[in-house]
Amino acid sequence: MSKFVAAIDQGTTSTRCMIFNHSGQVISLAQKEHEQIYPQPGWVEHNAVEIWGRTQEVIREAVAKSGVKPGDIAAVGITNQRESAIVWDRRTGTPYYNVIVWQDTRTKTICDRLASSGGQDRFRSKVGLPLATYFSGPKIQWILENVPGVRAAAERGDALFGNLDTWVIWWLTGGPQDGSHVTDVTNASRTLMMNLETLDWDEEILSTLDIPHAMLPKIVSSSDPHTWGSTRKDGPFGEAIPVCGDLGDQQAALVGQTCFLTGEAKNTYGTGCFMLLNTGVKPIQSNNGLLTTLAYKLGAQPAVYALEGSIAITGALVQWLRDNLGLIKQSSEIEILARTVQDNGGIYFVPAFSGLFAPYWRSDARGVIVGMTRYVNKGHIARAALEATAYQTREVLEAMKIDSGVKLTALKVDGGMVYNDLLMQFQSDILGVPVVRPKVAETTALGAAYASGLAVGFWSSLEDLKTNWQIDQTWHPLMREATRESLYSSWRKAVERTFNWVD
Repeated sequence: MSKFVAAIDQGTTSTRCMIFNHSGQVISLAQKEHEQIYPQPGWVEHNAVEIWGRTQEVIREAVAKSGVKPGDIAAVGITNQRESAIVWDRRTGTPYYNVIVWQDTRTKTICDRLASSGGQDRFRSKVGLPLATYFSGPKIQWILENVPGVRAAAERGDALFGNLDTWVIWWLTGGPQDGSHVTDVTNASRTLMMNLETLDWDEEILSTLDIPHAMLPKIVSSSDPHTWGSTRKDGPFGEAIPVCGDLGDQQAALVGQTCFLTGEAKNTYGTGCFMLLNTGVKPIQSNNGLLTTLAYKLGAQPAVYALEGSIAITGALVQWLRDNLGLIKQSSEIEILARTVQDNGGIYFVPAFSGLFAPYWRSDARGVIVGMTRYVNKGHIARAALEATAYQTREVLEAMKIDSGVKLTALKVDGGMVYNDLLMQFQSDILGVPVVRPKVAETTALGAAYASGLAVGFWSSLEDLKTNWQIDQTWHPLMREATRESLYSSWRKAVERTFNWVD
């Protein structure tokens, strides 16, 4: 009997392979970063070939470190950076162009053109999303319009599109030799092209975007043993293992946090920050800048929906202070530097590097630091950078409360930044609710493992998964209400200063 499941977490800055046991504990982990490519301001790209290479490397390393025999792995699940688009040749596997990353803003002209008839919410009633550079559809359109030969290849059926889940699954299951060209409902719901009701590509929107249906992957359930293939014996796992779990990274974290009840929410702190609220089996349209998205679909069971607040830059701001300014040498040093001061010194750092996502959706915004005086030092800048994550999270939570009518009593958190105690305490203070970190905080990979394990019966029910969830640490609010509201009011003023920078 198989004893383990494997998960591949293909993220914005790195790719990981993690192996879990039945208790949801990490047996082995391997991780490698990949290059961030910035061809010009506002453009962000990845090398898809490099990512597949890194994926193979971390699989082999994780399996070797674990001592687990490939035959003891019951299933493989995939989770991925969402909205990052890649188009490649089905015959060779060669990308026609680099991955256009979710943070990339080059499609603003396309989005503005589409919004000129029907406004920014032109497709929202069908897809739950505003027209924004964030999503995959306009990126495909840009590639078709700007990369020579791709339009003709797409018309004759040689060009395939996928987010990074599709790319990894295609290669794992054979690549040019009959690899499975699929994506799950959660990833498809981030393209601007999937109808929330039918859970299929919307032909009217495809026609408007001028995207050939033939280049799109088949939409499948997030957990489904019958739809996809297995890893190849000559591949990195060295064995034929079912590939049957697929979730966009934030939905994977929701599953990993076992937020299976309507009204349960989680917030993931990574490159960006993403809060999801389970809204049950009916989609709820937002009137306050949130996204209506798929939470997950398990086999033939009804799809479950969520409201999401997406924040573009949180952990990436710490990386920017490290890589662009040299303020710190390692990301973990940000907390040490921030603790050299008692407060933010009166400054606010709004990291609108790629515009503002939820709840504003302002692609014309750009980053600002406001309130600067001679008193301010690098400790204040570090502290303001951390506080920016907490303030942005509160903005999303406020919108979520209005849309759903649900008042959050505690926030489950996960991701790399949740080990920053200063940030987590400030997050609790500025929200006024407890913040709870589970023992397995890397819940994105765990959610992908759960999806694949459920598909093959490794776990028999959602109750099995809930049994695995355990609290590691809880932060309670210590800040006075008057202080909380004063700080938040100043943050809102700072955000307004970012508007209308790009004409």
